[in-house]
Amino acid sequence: MTSQVTELPGEEDEASIAVLRARGYDVPDIQALARDQQAFAVRVPERRLTIAPGVHFQAKAVELGRGCFTNAFTLRLDLTQVRVEAVARAEGFHLRHLVGADTALAAVSGSFSFISDDPAYQPTEPSLDFCCRAGEIVSLPTVTKPAFLVHRGQVVIGTLEATGTLKAQGRTYQWVGSKQPQEAARSEPAVLTVFGAANCRVRYSDHPRTGFVRDVDPATNVTPPDPTAVDYVVSWTPDDGHSVTSVHPGGGAGLFAGNFVLRAKRSRAEDLRAGARVQITQVGGLDVRHMSGGLSLGPSIADAAAGLTPGYDQCLGTSPFRDRRNARTLIGLHEGELWFQVLDGAPLTETFRGLTPAETAELCAAEGFDPLRMYHLDGGASSKIAFAQGGETYVAGSLHYLRWPHGPGEPFRWQGLEGRVLRSAFVVNSSQPEGAR
Repeated sequence: MTSQVTELPGEEDEASIAVLRARGYDVPDIQALARDQQAFAVRVPERRLTIAPGVHFQAKAVELGRGCFTNAFTLRLDLTQVRVEAVARAEGFHLRHLVGADTALAAVSGSFSFISDDPAYQPTEPSLDFCCRAGEIVSLPTVTKPAFLVHRGQVVIGTLEATGTLKAQGRTYQWVGSKQPQEAARSEPAVLTVFGAANCRVRYSDHPRTGFVRDVDPATNVTPPDPTAVDYVVSWTPDDGHSVTSVHPGGGAGLFAGNFVLRAKRSRAEDLRAGARVQITQVGGLDVRHMSGGLSLGPSIADAAAGLTPGYDQCLGTSPFRDRRNARTLIGLHEGELWFQVLDGAPLTETFRGLTPAETAELCAAEGFDPLRMYHLDGGASSKIAFAQGGETYVAGSLHYLRWPHGPGEPFRWQGLEGRVLRSAFVVNSSQPEGAR
């Protein structure tokens, strides 16, 4: 039975409808958007815009056949003229609020983070796998994946191995991701195994109003049992860095209790005790002292089209790389130019749902991109670009987004300009001094 809405939408819905109609979307009823989003199936006119020196934006409609299409929004960045940084915040933010502050020219929605509809049970660190926040490694990778790095001041995109070193109380340990297919390495007593939020299992269940809800079962969201091992929850704070905050002989450590969990053999864990200081020293063979930011990325366009996505599994709940159309956000680096692209779509339409992984690869190749060198960011309702122009902030992508009700009597709220609350993003800043712009 459908729950009755006791709070009337009223003036907020009327204001939202006015904004949407001014943008060319003939939306008669905000609440109906939870069932039908066909009003957003509107082809954008082709548009090219130079936002700032080295920052170029393009919007165009791309036909997919049989009346279906996507709207492609592309941001091209000359890295000799701008700086790009990965921004991550556990508390979250809205994308357009990053633009216009200080020297921020534009921002793009980030990489995959934990998403659940249960506000009472969230991870300490929502980034899935690797995250370097303002020079601090706050999350270690559980499996080898592509990554965006700012290393020695330069943007790099490539494969980041889920291996490295750390120090605990002055002693050096090797570590390896728990999802790595390296059983021989993990059996070596000197090697620690890393678990984190990327090991969780997101569940989907039906809901009468929203269609589905996502959550995680706290009782099973723990490290697997192993009587020969001891698990150490490691937490990070800006003032104290990393330290062991709880110890779990035999496993069973909560995956959300800290920034990550280190598993050690009982015989080799004497320096990993409660309160022990932990210092990350290497990730993927790179000295972390030379990293100022970074995030794990999704698979390359080619790998997603081929179904080679074993590292993107239960922590995403329903895989975004199935053979179905979905909005996509892409990133690629070629000869000093960084590209971001949003391929927009609204799921509750007939002709404007986004692209399949195979269609994404075909479009990428047709536009002259190498599908092996373009990578997925978080897509779907997270797909968005924001930029500043003439004192205003503009957004492209995911304008159909609704904030779901918090209670049975609350209506849906249109939040297309704000978009989903994000945990990471890419921010474009001017590299020129303030007085030179």
